[in-house]
Amino acid sequence: MPDFSLLEERLGHPFSNRDLLVEALTHRSYLNEHREYAGNHNERLEFLGDAVLELASTDFLFKKFPAKDEGELTSYRAALVNTVSLSETAQALGVNDFLLLSKGEARDTGRARDVIMADAVEAIIGAIYLDAGYAAAESFIQKKLCSKIDSVIAKRSYQDAKSHFQESAQEKRGLTPEYQTLSEIGPDHDKVFTVGVFVGDKEIAKGEGKSKQEAEQNAAQAGLDKMKW
Repeated sequence: MPDFSLLEERLGHPFSNRDLLVEALTHRSYLNEHREYAGNHNERLEFLGDAVLELASTDFLFKKFPAKDEGELTSYRAALVNTVSLSETAQALGVNDFLLLSKGEARDTGRARDVIMADAVEAIIGAIYLDAGYAAAESFIQKKLCSKIDSVIAKRSYQDAKSHFQESAQEKRGLTPEYQTLSEIGPDHDKVFTVGVFVGDKEIAKGEGKSKQEAEQNAAQAGLDKMKW
């Protein structure tokens, strides 16, 4: 087992019940390979953390931008809490070094690992909430995620990736992009979709997500990055 006290230092939250942190970092695949393991996987904590994250980020943005309308605030929130942002936060915290994964999942890289790390951050938020209450979880969210808002606005990363990609493709190629679902794996309650974005007959990029809509957005963002649009 990793030394979870190191991660607690990075999180800025010493757990009263460290079992909650361990659960937050336990992927379902780890249990499949370690039948003797007495703990739980992190999906329930992820479910809880997602709700806490939405409330805390919404409250932060509502108070910080009193003149912004609902549409703009929604865009800002989406940029703060999407898979890319959560995965970047996980990487900054070194969460990857503490994940409990199956051997197969441990070899995965790229978008598949990003999704796992993003899920782990939500589960960690859920764990902090259970361990110390809403104020502690809110403090973590504001320090590690909401603090990105100035960068999000400066980079205009709150803009909808699909809309941006479509405008760019029409302007530069005279074509409207299309999205195709390439695969969907996992049980109904935990599917991962892979979607390709095509301009004409050419596949530009792929994206993964827990829904087709999220996968399409991630594919569009990957396309923007690849084409430098």
